[in-house]
Amino acid sequence: MAVTDNRKDLSAQDARQGAETGTVRWVLQISLGLAVLAGIIVYFSFFDL
Repeated sequence: MAVTDNRKDLSAQDARQGAETGTVRWVLQISLGLAVLAGIIVYFSFFDL
């Protein structure tokens, strides 16, 4: 039984499934900022300085 190789050589741009928009970078930065802000609020609500 012979196995045929039906691979295609694609460039990195052609192999990518989606468009590169940078949206994920914005979501990560905003969520990190909100997490830091939430941590500061929780810290100051438990520990009065």
